[in-house]
Amino acid sequence: MFRMPVEPRKNWQQKAKDFGFTFHSMYGEPYWDESAYYQFTLQQIEKDLEDPSEEIHQMCLQVVDKVVNDEELLNAFKIPEPFWQPVKDSWKNHDPSLYSRLDFAYDGSGPAKLFENNADTPTSLYESGFWQWLWLQDLVDNNQLSRHSDQFNSLQEKLIRRLDEIAKHYHTDQIHFACCHDTIEDRGTVQYLQDCAAESGIEAPFVFIEDIGIGESGRFTNLKNQEISTLFKLYPWEFMQREEFADFVVSSDTTWIEPLWKSILSNKALMPMLWKMFTGHPNLLPSFFENELHLCDHQKIVKKPIFSREGANVSIFDKGETVLEAQGPYGEEGFIYQAFHPLPKFDDNYTLIGSWLVDDKAAGISVREDTSLITQDMSRYLPHIILG
Repeated sequence: MFRMPVEPRKNWQQKAKDFGFTFHSMYGEPYWDESAYYQFTLQQIEKDLEDPSEEIHQMCLQVVDKVVNDEELLNAFKIPEPFWQPVKDSWKNHDPSLYSRLDFAYDGSGPAKLFENNADTPTSLYESGFWQWLWLQDLVDNNQLSRHSDQFNSLQEKLIRRLDEIAKHYHTDQIHFACCHDTIEDRGTVQYLQDCAAESGIEAPFVFIEDIGIGESGRFTNLKNQEISTLFKLYPWEFMQREEFADFVVSSDTTWIEPLWKSILSNKALMPMLWKMFTGHPNLLPSFFENELHLCDHQKIVKKPIFSREGANVSIFDKGETVLEAQGPYGEEGFIYQAFHPLPKFDDNYTLIGSWLVDDKAAGISVREDTSLITQDMSRYLPHIILG
């Protein structure tokens, strides 16, 4: 695994504009960075990332099966009690899921170490499934990369196929797509999924989360007062389960993508449960609930809010002293603790690998880097290739 400098495409900003990649830079800072790329061998991809991702995904599903049947665990996962039975029903009904992303620390050798599972609202989908593939094609065509260069990236074709399967499962030809106002990256992710749905022949109207209401029938509606029967929402379950319209989540009979059972996988309580059930697994880090911290004998630990996103409110401690912390709005729900494992450092950059899954299958990777040990929403995205 190497970090390789490369000359950026001369016209890439204009091409990004042409293709609707409006969030390549945000808040005056670069997000997409093609001044370098990460190079992997095929064995590194297949043995160290692809196979473990599918194995860990199955382990995560075993956690779901255990948690939905245990009220004490549902409480530990901070699932509100009115949702205990609906979450269990969603799981027992095999409500289909779309996609997820496992985040790993990996330096090219040895087992990749799982940091967390982004199973409900993972972003960086467009740049992973489409934009970095376009970058690869351009550089190969311009002889900047070997024609033997490849990329671990079947994300777009798998998303198109999976959306078609989900639509057929629910006997619908329409899926509404939603995210919040003033979230540029989220809107880009949702637009990409709308395009994938349209490629499957699915009608894919958009609605902002804030514009969804309740009609006279008790069903969710858009601004045109049209009922929303199936909704992909880039909006966390932990928010929806606690808001004004939470009572209608079940009673409205809306079909949700992602399904309710994903609320178990999308919070950090998953990590100590994985460690309990699969202690010593080479891809897992020792992880503990707050009331189990006495079982942790590691001098250096990471404290994570159960509902944290984009690295918010994550803290690193060494012998009880705070080494590094990120600010944010999370923490009231409680914390979990994970043994510290540093991200690998390439030049002056700490690198995180995101491994994508669509349904149960590994579908590609994304690479993020930052000068900080904590990867956050503005950490740069770099493309990757497979060579050798």
